[in-house]
Amino acid sequence: MSAERLGRAGDGGTWLPPFVDAHVHLGLVDPVAVRRGGIAVVHDLGWVPDVARTWPGRPRYPEVAFAGAFLTAPGGYPSDRSWAPPGSVEEVGSAEAAVAAVDHQVAAGASFVKVALHSDAGPVPDDVTLAALVGHAHARGRDVVAHVEGRGMAARAFEAGVDRLAHAPFSERLPDDLLAAMASPRVSARLRPGPPLRLAEHVAARDRGRPDGRERPDNDPQVVLGGSRVSWVSTLDVHGWGSPTAEQDVAIDNVRRFVALGGTVVYGTDLGNGPLPLGVNPRELRALAAAGLDARGLVAALTHDAPAERLADARATHAGTGRRNAHAPLATWVPGDPPDPDDPDDVAAWLARAVVVERDSATGRAPDADPDPDGRDDDLHLDRDPEGRP
Repeated sequence: MSAERLGRAGDGGTWLPPFVDAHVHLGLVDPVAVRRGGIAVVHDLGWVPDVARTWPGRPRYPEVAFAGAFLTAPGGYPSDRSWAPPGSVEEVGSAEAAVAAVDHQVAAGASFVKVALHSDAGPVPDDVTLAALVGHAHARGRDVVAHVEGRGMAARAFEAGVDRLAHAPFSERLPDDLLAAMASPRVSARLRPGPPLRLAEHVAARDRGRPDGRERPDNDPQVVLGGSRVSWVSTLDVHGWGSPTAEQDVAIDNVRRFVALGGTVVYGTDLGNGPLPLGVNPRELRALAAAGLDARGLVAALTHDAPAERLADARATHAGTGRRNAHAPLATWVPGDPPDPDDPDDVAAWLARAVVVERDSATGRAPDADPDPDGRDDDLHLDRDPEGRP
């Protein structure tokens, strides 16, 4: 496979859109090291909103889109976790509390909201509260990400209208009809009032209406995580951190069947949760390859959530918000020749050499544009040297 088939060849390597880690907890890691490790954009899935709002636009940070606080039932996960600082969890015990909690995150600048459905660790929001949370988030133009853990939680999230699962489901082998429903488009319409549908009919849940466009009523464009379909964040390596586990086996099996049905799985690591590499994680990529993704599929997973405007012009936006960024736009450059596409280890190792590059905004060139005709790279600012060392 040539560089052109994976990206745009140039400057002694391959140009690609920005690499995205769609599940991080930036308050638990060094954001500068994450960017130096090849990740240009992160989705923070749970932290103190007043802290998270200070991250977008910081020099040397990745571009940041954030969820704000974990929204959970009173006493629910992760309210009892030592790593969750005060203010990082907002408990929602009623529909009214759920609506208010969504408004709090939106006011802080959240690009999406996150709800915890971890039935193995404590209570979870009831049907009425969950429906109010999802419906109001959509009305405010925000998608909903759900942490699902425990039997039946993935189905419950889907039927409530959740847009993305924060982890590939690992608590149980999901039935094929649920996977097919998640992989299929939903009808683009406003959510109907009333409680979530019963778990018995996944097709009906798939056809349930949901908002489209994500610009009303606030006229504030936000990242749309799954489009008209439910998407998953991979987070496969967090199960064992390189040592196989039963949970990872279940997750890989679910991913393999979901992708085969046309489902979308994006790259994400749950960075901050245990000994995970700061930057592109080759173990995560190898696990995705074990689930059936080829070299092009791995690149697609890494770049699925890259700001769309990065592919059209060289003006930067804050990730997931559509707002202009005063800093130079970011791109990914992988040095050296592309690997053997049939060797997952080689592909993962090659992608893990990724370098985040700032394009000089004065050049007006997109990251996938042709490189300098004279071969010079004086408009490029590498976050690490061409050998991939920090």
